[in-house]
Amino acid sequence: MTKTKPTCLTRLRKRLAKMREIKILLASGNRHKAREFSGFFSELPPFGDAKLALLSPGDLSCELPEVEETGASYEENALLKAAAFARAAGMPAIADDSGIEVRALGGEPGVRSARAAEGSDPDRVNWLLDRMRGIRDRVACFTACLVIAFPNGKNIFGAAERDYFSAEGRCFGTLAETPRGTRGFGYDPVFTPDGYGATFGELGDEIKSRISHRAIAFKGVAQIVPSVLKYIAVHHNENCNGDLGRCTN
Repeated sequence: MTKTKPTCLTRLRKRLAKMREIKILLASGNRHKAREFSGFFSELPPFGDAKLALLSPGDLSCELPEVEETGASYEENALLKAAAFARAAGMPAIADDSGIEVRALGGEPGVRSARAAEGSDPDRVNWLLDRMRGIRDRVACFTACLVIAFPNGKNIFGAAERDYFSAEGRCFGTLAETPRGTRGFGYDPVFTPDGYGATFGELGDEIKSRISHRAIAFKGVAQIVPSVLKYIAVHHNENCNGDLGRCTN
């Protein structure tokens, strides 16, 4: 009886069955984001016996780049960071860029939220409140874009025009008159999400992890976790020669 040669897909499944932990790098040194993303990843179901593990830059010994956020959009900035970290570390990387958009300010500070004013988060919060002094229209929204990029730029998402995956999330609400609460970071102490009577600074992680802009964006990212696992398995499978097109279900 002739023995059937295992296909690339069979080898892929066998490799995934042996994997217990798949690593992906967070392209950010922000400890608040690291905690938030760790929570997101901890909620993901395993893919077979393998589970996705999030690494922070401090977990690696290699030198990682300082990335200047020169993009004109959240997606461009997130891609700059994810792609640079993925190439430097030789593993998939996830990054986000986010901002607060205020209707009365024509959508500002938007993509410049983290650079709207020099100094710390409280300095930028005070800058925003000064801009809004005397303005009754307090409608605002948080927007986040998450990007997953790969070290060799291989496109595994079936979109010929790009070699990465992105997802966007928005959380709508209003600006408080003064900062409230000590939880969260950034503009959280002055943002009250719709349907709640407290700011993100008061609500804490339990609620924020369900309704925030990053949480909503991450739901889109979670849909492609099987593809991320597939990429990592194939990338280390010499028999597949990195041909992801032959390794799809």
